[in-house]
Amino acid sequence: MRRENREAYADLIERQFRIRHQIYVVERKWTELDRADGREIDQFDTDETVYLIGMQNGEIVAGMRMVPTSSPTLLSDIFPQLSLDRPVRRPDVYELSRIYVVPNKRGEHAGPRAEAVIQAAAMEYGLSIGLSAFTIVLETWWLPRLLDQGWRARPLGLPQDIDGMSTTAVLVDVDDEAWLEICARRSVPGPALHWLGLESVNRNPLPNPMELA
Repeated sequence: MRRENREAYADLIERQFRIRHQIYVVERKWTELDRADGREIDQFDTDETVYLIGMQNGEIVAGMRMVPTSSPTLLSDIFPQLSLDRPVRRPDVYELSRIYVVPNKRGEHAGPRAEAVIQAAAMEYGLSIGLSAFTIVLETWWLPRLLDQGWRARPLGLPQDIDGMSTTAVLVDVDDEAWLEICARRSVPGPALHWLGLESVNRNPLPNPMELA
């Protein structure tokens, strides 16, 4: 969902904010994000933010947000120390954050995992609108998982301890190979995005997943 079609998905986005509260405030104990209304929302949830929400049988199972780095981001405004140079600020680079899977869908082995589908969808979106890269602020244990799914992730600086967790920032290439590799390695069958209400958005063609067959 993005600015042009957000009104059609307003209820779904509200449900997502409440799921994020459950995951990040209740489960992960990020108490500084707590709000009396039970929604997890911050200064990076703006009109420019793009939301990817994974659905199964009418229920939210996974999601993430994508923020243009030409706008304020976690890396530029909260964790600039994770980048040795100035934080990336380019219209063709988006920051991925708030990547989550609901508890009962974590670690599934029947078919592609929700985590893989939502990440493949992010790469699909990036390719479709002509992005060149993503930035991600993440715990360093995530790095091998990104590499194992065929993504090229380059550290932007040295890992640092943040709230007791080793944390780093990376730049991930957005290209045909990255999307094809995650589809092949994680059994994602192909395009997953629905473009309802975005018919006016110019989209680049996707590569054929059979190229890796």
